Amino acid sequence: MRAGNLLRQLDQRLLPPLTRAVARLGDRSARSGVLSWAAVLSAAAVLGTAVWAVDDTPVGDRTVGEVTRVGVADGDSVPGYLRSAAADLAALPGSAPAAEGGTYALVTLEAYLPPQRLATVLGDVGVSTVFGRVPLPGRQTEIVKIPALRVPDDVVAGMRQVAARKETEAADYRARAAAVDGDGVGERELREQYASGAEVAAAEAAAYRTGCACVYAAVVRATPVALRGVAARPDVRAVDPAPEVYRLDRTVFTPPLPEQFDVVRPPADTGSSPAPTQTERPAPAITAPAPSAPVGESSEPAPVVTTPSPEPSKPEPTESAPPSATTSPDTTVAEQSSSPPSS
Repeated sequence: MRAGNLLRQLDQRLLPPLTRAVARLGDRSARSGVLSWAAVLSAAAVLGTAVWAVDDTPVGDRTVGEVTRVGVADGDSVPGYLRSAAADLAALPGSAPAAEGGTYALVTLEAYLPPQRLATVLGDVGVSTVFGRVPLPGRQTEIVKIPALRVPDDVVAGMRQVAARKETEAADYRARAAAVDGDGVGERELREQYASGAEVAAAEAAAYRTGCACVYAAVVRATPVALRGVAARPDVRAVDPAPEVYRLDRTVFTPPLPEQFDVVRPPADTGSSPAPTQTERPAPAITAPAPSAPVGESSEPAPVVTTPSPEPSKPEPTESAPPSATTSPDTTVAEQSSSPPSS
């Protein structure tokens, strides 16, 4: 009930009795006292109604729009991050009752691994997502997130989906290069850029199609004891626990790349004529539409995650959703690398 409606009902119920009481009282002093009490009661009723109306207002989800970030950002010290992650992992209370399903954590690997190696590294904890990138020397390549409830099966399936998308992207780049008319400097540069993009996309497609050694991080969920066990394995660089994370769709994970050792810096592409992209990269001399597949630089700020990520499960669940591969906008930049990333 709205506050205005309630006040009108109070007026209809309280004012007539008060009016009759005033009329029955003959002397002025008694009438003055009744009017004073009526004023006090009316003020109290109005104040109480206002408080009730405020308290009765529905309260929405106050976490909407808030994003938790786990990992590193541009300019961060990688050794400092590794030390902080190790300290946070050691500080997790192992004897305290664990949250349902365990604690989320970002596992960063020492090197790029093929899907089959992940079973040894992550096989005994619940996996949600893996991060991959084709480490082409001197070229920017896309950071991808692959939902992976079953390791390595979902990772292999996700890589095949990425390979199909990259093949389409390479064909799109070639078509756009062929569609550029003219022989001026700008036109030649634009054709070279599109040709370079086709070359990179084709190389990525071939790598993912064969199940390349491209995975460098994963999001897992396990008890503190199990997470410490993962951190002790040879292929693991760091396990960054995130007990504050309860919803993956409102969390951005930004793992450091294996080639990042010092400070996280913006990516640099040493290859000739890097290809333009749909949104993030600078526009070429002649404006032309970019390929339909988005490829963004990993130095861009991470946007709010709006699509829910899959909940993790144990290594061999009875049922799981089919894997899918998506572009990851929430990935860090390479530092002094021969193969800096783009997303």
